[in-house]
Amino acid sequence: MEASALRDLLAPFVPAAELDDTLLASVAIHLDLLTRWNQRMNLTALRSPEEMVVRHFGESLFAARTLFSRDARSDVFDLGSGAGFPGLPFKYWATQIQLTLIESHGKKATFLREVGRALQLTGFSVLNVRAESLSQRSSLVTMRAVEKFDHALIDASRLVAPGGQLAILIGEPQRERALSLLPPGESSTLTLPSSEQRILLTWKQAP
Repeated sequence: MEASALRDLLAPFVPAAELDDTLLASVAIHLDLLTRWNQRMNLTALRSPEEMVVRHFGESLFAARTLFSRDARSDVFDLGSGAGFPGLPFKYWATQIQLTLIESHGKKATFLREVGRALQLTGFSVLNVRAESLSQRSSLVTMRAVEKFDHALIDASRLVAPGGQLAILIGEPQRERALSLLPPGESSTLTLPSSEQRILLTWKQAP
């Protein structure tokens, strides 16, 4: 997909002036790989590249822009990364972050490594493990559509380092359930552009 078309599709999520050529090139390569691999394995239920750009890349970049600046050097865990969302667009937005994608399905982990190779990413790793097996923690843990949501959310909160935060992309109807599963803390909610039912929920554990 051409950069101009990507910029138009992503404009509701990130101002066009902030969508530089390097970021858009990364999105284009990832999108091309996703479209081709999705013909052989179920990485996303979406079939239209335009839908993929809006739902996957747009929402992820909106979250990234909300959470940190372009020169951020945070460490980020993306739990249940699947086709790479929201984690990989976070890396396209802030190239200096240390990104770890956690994906228990072997074929999906292979896809994620292929995207990393194609983009020659540094400060990037893929862990083909279950979250409950991890002992290390991160200053930012992210998650979106995952299997066994309740269990995954509890695992995600456990991976947040002291003083860190959890950021999840979910449907509005899931908000109360999510908050009931999380330990006491501070939370905030933003409605995603172009949607009345999709939100970015952030949570920090109470001191």
